[in-house]
Amino acid sequence: MVESIRMHFFKTLVSFVVALASTAPPIPAFANGMTNHPIIIAHRGASAERPEHTLAAYRLAIEQGADFIEPDLVPTKDGVLVARHENEISGTTDVADHAAFADRRATKTIDGQEVSGWFTEDFTLAELKTLRARERLPALRPSNTAFDGQEQIPTFQEIIDLVKVEEQRHGRRIGLYPETKHPSYFAGIGLAIEHRLIHELEVNNYKSREDSVFIQSFEVINLQKLRKLTQIRLVQLAASSGGPADKPGTSYADMLTAEGLKKISTYADAIGVEKPLIIPRRPDGELGQPTLLVENARKAGLEVHAWTFRPENFFLPPSLQSSASPVETGRPAKEIRAFIEAGLDGIFSDSVPAAMEALDRQVPQHR
Repeated sequence: MVESIRMHFFKTLVSFVVALASTAPPIPAFANGMTNHPIIIAHRGASAERPEHTLAAYRLAIEQGADFIEPDLVPTKDGVLVARHENEISGTTDVADHAAFADRRATKTIDGQEVSGWFTEDFTLAELKTLRARERLPALRPSNTAFDGQEQIPTFQEIIDLVKVEEQRHGRRIGLYPETKHPSYFAGIGLAIEHRLIHELEVNNYKSREDSVFIQSFEVINLQKLRKLTQIRLVQLAASSGGPADKPGTSYADMLTAEGLKKISTYADAIGVEKPLIIPRRPDGELGQPTLLVENARKAGLEVHAWTFRPENFFLPPSLQSSASPVETGRPAKEIRAFIEAGLDGIFSDSVPAAMEALDRQVPQHR
């Protein structure tokens, strides 16, 4: 009963905001779809402070000043896009505590890796809505566990609705940066993501490269399909090792050569790369010298975004750690600043305040 009342209130609020938008002053847009500084992408929301991929995490990130929020998208059995880092959800929900779903546990091969657990594609949206989110890294982020059990798995539409409400409340544009997770795997089981995603964006009036949206993927064919469907900006993701699951025999290292970047530019507008590809770590764990990747990407006409900046000592170079405790917060803004000086256009950060500090920006005030 309480949940239904809350949902009715939220839907009423969204309808009110949409109606208000027709008479409200226009919200400032990003210049050419972008801000005039490196954009802050809230990685899975304010995930250093709330369980990731929850409306609470996205809302907090927006309040803290994020330019974009980043939902990873996977489909349900009935084809609804929801936000989870992986389609296997035992680490981020309480699904294992639900006896009714015990027989849904399965072992599958995802992108060549055997994975056991519970998978979104085996649940309807109604079934997933009975689950509650949990902190994915409880050992490193124990304070986040205080929020375990409070949030549902959000749909992409619920995230868009939240963004529209928060845009009006804050009087500024807030971007969406969705990632298509395992798109070739889902296409293989009849749950292809591309058309579902573009349809959902278009019905919410996100259609062009000037709109505040980036779509990202670690795969290639997925992005090439999307390029034929939309003018929304696309981002080729790349890790320090391995290669795209839909291109066996192709490595990210090959894709990020000068010639490879030119090929990426035929279907994507930016690259989103793992941090060491921009500034590698030295043997002692400290930051080394920047590579030529940013310069080469610029020559190919690509923007460069880097992932992922995290505030805990565990993830930071030794000189930026505040103590021997891996859980305590170090000095992440200094690490981010070094990457900004290397020429980044965008920063994926678990901590929006750290990115704001690095860019010397103030938290926006409510209108």
